Amino acid sequence: MESALYYVTIALGISIVVNLVLKRLGVSQIIGYIMTGVVVAYAFDLRHMADSHTLEMIAEFGIVFLMFTIGLEVSLQRLSTMKTDVFFNGTLQVLLSASIIFILAYGVLGISLDAALIISMALSLSSTAVVLSYLKSTKEIVRPYGQKSTGILIFQDIAVIPILLLIGFLSSNGENIGDVLLRTAISAVVIVGLLFIVGKRVMTKLLHFASSSEVDEFFMGSVLVIVVGASLLAHAFGFTYSLGAFVAGMIIAETRYHHKVEADIAPFKDLLLGTFFVTVGMKIDLGLFVTHIGEILAVLLTVLVIKAVVIFGVVRIYSQSKIAFKTAIALSQVGEFSFAIFALAGNYKLIPPELSQTLVLAIVLSIIITPFVLANLSRISGYFFKDVSVTESFSMLPGRNNHIIVCGYGVVGKFVAKELRAEGVDYVVADNSYKHVEEALRDGQEVYFGDMSKIAILDKLCVHDAVSVIVTLDNLEKKRLICEAILQHAPNVKLVVKVVSLEEKRALRGLPISITIDGKKEVAARLVSEAMQCDLEK
Repeated sequence: MESALYYVTIALGISIVVNLVLKRLGVSQIIGYIMTGVVVAYAFDLRHMADSHTLEMIAEFGIVFLMFTIGLEVSLQRLSTMKTDVFFNGTLQVLLSASIIFILAYGVLGISLDAALIISMALSLSSTAVVLSYLKSTKEIVRPYGQKSTGILIFQDIAVIPILLLIGFLSSNGENIGDVLLRTAISAVVIVGLLFIVGKRVMTKLLHFASSSEVDEFFMGSVLVIVVGASLLAHAFGFTYSLGAFVAGMIIAETRYHHKVEADIAPFKDLLLGTFFVTVGMKIDLGLFVTHIGEILAVLLTVLVIKAVVIFGVVRIYSQSKIAFKTAIALSQVGEFSFAIFALAGNYKLIPPELSQTLVLAIVLSIIITPFVLANLSRISGYFFKDVSVTESFSMLPGRNNHIIVCGYGVVGKFVAKELRAEGVDYVVADNSYKHVEEALRDGQEVYFGDMSKIAILDKLCVHDAVSVIVTLDNLEKKRLICEAILQHAPNVKLVVKVVSLEEKRALRGLPISITIDGKKEVAARLVSEAMQCDLEK
C-alpha cells in the first residue's frame, strides 16, 4: 500500500508539470495524465505496477466519483424526459455496434466466441470521462448534440453492468444461466430497494444534519461516506462500485443539496480521474505498439467508422443531420470502462494477452485523439453541413438599439412576441432550437438561431444597446447559463426572467436579475383580480 501511494504521489507530481506545459499549448489534461503514466512506467521501471490491485482500486474510484456526478445530473424526473436519448438511442447504439463488431471478430477474424462477445460489447462503449468532462467544461452539454451524447453515455454506463455479469457467467464453468440471472435479479431488487427506500432517508437526514452544522468538513465527510458506502454496498451484491455511486447520485439529485454536493465533490473526482488515466498510460507497451502499429491503427479506424455510422443512423431517426453527425463524431471513440472489462476478462483467461494488449493500445489512441476532435467538432461539422442563413451565420444587426430581445420561442415566447408586436415595439427573437426557429419564421417573426450563452451571439444581437432581454426558456440549466452570460457581458441591460417554481427562484437567487416573473403567482393574482372585479360588478 505504501509503495502504491509513493508511486501515485510521484505520478501526480510529474502530471502537474506536464499539464502546465500542455495547457499553454491548449492540449487536454487527459493527454497529460496518460503521458505521465508512460513516463513513470518507463523512467522508473514501474510497468509491473500498472497491474497493482491497490493502484487499480484507487484509479477505479475516479470512475466511481465520475458516475456519482453523472447521477447528480440525472434525477428520475430528468431521466424520464430523456427516455428517448437514453433508452431508445442508447439501446440501439450498443446493440447495433456490438453486433457488427461481433460479426467481424467472430465471423471474419476467427476470434473465439467468448472473446468475440466480450470484445464487441466493450468496444461499443464510449468514453464518459473524456466526453462528459469536455461537454460540461465547455457548456456544450446544454446543446442538442450534448444532450443526445449524454443520454447515450448514461445508457452505456448502465450497460456495463450486464457486460460484467456476462463475463462472470462465461467464467462460471457451465453454471446454469437461469440460476445466474435469478441471483442477479434478486440482488438488483435488494440493492435498489435498499438505496431508494432506506438509503434515500439516511442520505437526506445525514446531509441535513451536516449542512445545519455549518461546518464544511462535516458536509464533505458526509458526501464521501455516501459515495463510498453506496459503492461498497453495490459491490457486496456483486455489482460494480460505479452502479452504487450512480444510484446515490440520482437520489441526491432529488434533494435541495445536489448543487452543493456537486461543487464539493469536483476536486476529488478530478484528482482520482487523473490517477485513472495515469494507470492507463502505464499499461502502454511501446514495444508492442511499434511492432503492431498497422494492426492497432486498423482496429482503431474500423471501430471509429462503425460506431460513427451506427450512432449517426440511430440519432438521425429523431434529430437533424448535423446534430446526429456531431453526436456520432463525439462518441465514436472507445471508453475507459473497456479497460476494466478487458482486465477482468484477462484474469479469467477469456481473451489472449497479446490480443488484449493490442485492443488496449487502440483504445488509448482513441482516447488521446478525442479531446482534439471535440475541440474542433464545430469546424469539422461545418465542412459537411451548413446552417440555414437565419441561424448561427447571421450578421450583426445594423444600427440596432433600444430594441428588446426575446430569448426562446416556446409557448410563453410566442405570447411575448405577439404582445410586443401589438404594442409596436422593436424586438427580435433568438432561439437555439431548429424547430422553434422554423415556427417563428412561419409566424413572420424576425428570428435568429443561436445560443445566447455565447458572447459572439450576444454581440450579434447588439445586447449592449438593447432596452431589455426577456428570457422565456423552461430549461433551468440553459436559463442560468444565458443569464450569467448576459449579466457578465452587458451588466446594464434590463434582464426579465420567467420562473415556474420555487426551485428555479432559488437557483437564480445569486444572480442580479432585474425582474423575475413567477408564472404561477401571476396567474393566481389575475384569477383573484378577475374574481374581485366580477363581484364588484354585481
